[in-house]
Amino acid sequence: MTERSDIRDAAVRAMLPLAADEGWNWGTLRAGLAAIGEDPALAESHFPSGPVSAVAHWIDLANREMEAAAAAEDIAALRVPARIRRVVELRLRATAPHKRALRRALSLLALPWNTPTALRTTAQTVDAMWHAAGDASADFSWYTRRATLAGVYGATLAYWMRDDDPEVGDALDFLDRRLADVARLGKRRRRAA
Repeated sequence: MTERSDIRDAAVRAMLPLAADEGWNWGTLRAGLAAIGEDPALAESHFPSGPVSAVAHWIDLANREMEAAAAAEDIAALRVPARIRRVVELRLRATAPHKRALRRALSLLALPWNTPTALRTTAQTVDAMWHAAGDASADFSWYTRRATLAGVYGATLAYWMRDDDPEVGDALDFLDRRLADVARLGKRRRRAA
């Protein structure tokens, strides 16, 4: 987990429009800090691994905001698949205004030397999604649920990223089809047991 601070949160928010155009780089980090009145020379102090640290912090911030948005709704009344769908929808809708910055972030995380950060942030995101959906499992299903959601969310995100349109309707339809596939697989597995 990245070290949390109000300064990092504010700086990352200020970086998003810049990262959409310029990418995630040291210049973006310094400009984001300057935009909130902080000394740009402290970029390395706030984001020790540079742009990758800023992206990881943005993902953590988005996870926290998603959990808060889910907590503000009464999703506990929904069935588990509907809860997961709603949490993913909250995440996509919150990210939609920053879709180009997200594309640049995903490109940075796709570099081979950033694989550990990509895996860690993916694990943190799907864990936050399950937590927001009210998952309290402590057995083997804790792992299988997160692994399954990582695949479903990753595929949905890839589908959504195929163009610059910030609308999430098509991506949610895609998500619905993936969740239906997971449900069918679960039924087959139970019948075979």
